[in-house]
Amino acid sequence: MSRIVIFGAGGRGGRAAVAEARRRGHEVTAVVRDPAAHPGLDAHVIAGDVTDPASVAAASRGHDAAINSTYAADADPAAFFPAAARALLTGLAAPRLVSVGLASVIPAASGELLMDTPGYPQEHRAFLLAHQAGDEVFQKADTDLDWLVISPSGDFDHEGTPTGRYRLAPGDAASRITYADFALALLDEIETPRHHRTHIGVEA
Repeated sequence: MSRIVIFGAGGRGGRAAVAEARRRGHEVTAVVRDPAAHPGLDAHVIAGDVTDPASVAAASRGHDAAINSTYAADADPAAFFPAAARALLTGLAAPRLVSVGLASVIPAASGELLMDTPGYPQEHRAFLLAHQAGDEVFQKADTDLDWLVISPSGDFDHEGTPTGRYRLAPGDAASRITYADFALALLDEIETPRHHRTHIGVEA
């Protein structure tokens, strides 16, 4: 059993990660902005701010690994994602980090970033670029932290039935994976790290 801290544990991806970690017998600390708003989490729930290195350090101290599944719901994405990456790099007390990313910034089969492929929706381009900026903070960091960014290869399947499996795949706008199947990939990379200091995509 490991001690895992999960930032953004109140969202759909975070809740799936908590559930999968608990199913595997891990001890989980769930970090949310307002613990009172998340009474159903099967974890030790604490308040925290993923953009504050001191808060990240306090939440992660004594843990074996971390998952970041935070989302800029009411923040400026261009500021939030790089700030979160910097805070995790400088404040995280655990040696392994698996962070949830966005498919748009991984290569498609053609080698182009998915967001640059013909026909890819561009109405939220600023949000895509904000995620890319967060990725670049990780990629350029001189750090001992063993980090990994994982995203769906396309998008989440919000209504589908979990398959109990996943596979690595390049960026593909038509690709889908359920939150439960995605959580398998997160926890597998915590328990048996296979990818290091890169961004990978997974699909069901």
